[in-house]
Amino acid sequence: MKFKMPPNSLFAVLLRSPWWISFALVGLIALVAFALLPAQYAVVGALGGLPIFVVGCMAAWRQLHAPSPARVAQALQAAQTMPWRGFADTLAAAWRQGGFEVQQLDGGAADFCLTKSGSTTLASARRWKAATHGVEPLRELRAAMEQRGATAGLYVLAQGSLSDNARLYARDNSITIVQDNALAALLLAKP
Repeated sequence: MKFKMPPNSLFAVLLRSPWWISFALVGLIALVAFALLPAQYAVVGALGGLPIFVVGCMAAWRQLHAPSPARVAQALQAAQTMPWRGFADTLAAAWRQGGFEVQQLDGGAADFCLTKSGSTTLASARRWKAATHGVEPLRELRAAMEQRGATAGLYVLAQGSLSDNARLYARDNSITIVQDNALAALLLAKP
C-alpha cells in the first residue's frame, strides 16, 4: 500500500510552498533553539529542523524541474486547440513514457486503460474542452472503474471548471483531476 500524506499536514503544505519558506523555518527553529535552550542542548534542538530541511530540499528539487508559468500556459493553450486524436496521442505517449501500458478504449466513460505494476487506472479525457464539468461524467467513470476492477481514475480537463460537487465526488471515489499544472507537466513530458 502506498503512503498518502494528508493534504493539510505541515510537510504537505511545505512541499506545495516555495522552497525558501522551508529553509526560513529551519533557520527560525535553529535560532530559537540556540536562544532558548542551554548550550549543551542547543544543537540537538536545532536538529529538530532537519525533517523540514529535507522537505525544503524536495520542494526546491520539484520547483527547479517544474515548467515555468509561461510554458504551462503555452501547453494548456496548445491542448485547447488540438483535435481529439492529437490530444489522445499526446496523452498516451506521455503515460507510456511514465511507464504505463496504455490501451485506448472506444466509447464509454473511459478513454484509456493504464496499467502499471499490476494496478489498473482508467482515464477519461474526451471532455477536455468542455466549459463546465459536473458530477455525471465522474459517476460514469466510477462505474467503468468498478466494471473493469480499476483501483483509480483520472479525469482530464484542459479548460473549464469542475463543480464543487464534482470535486468532492472525485475526492471520495479515487478519481484524480488532471488539469492546469498537472496536465501541462504531462503534456510537456520529454519523449
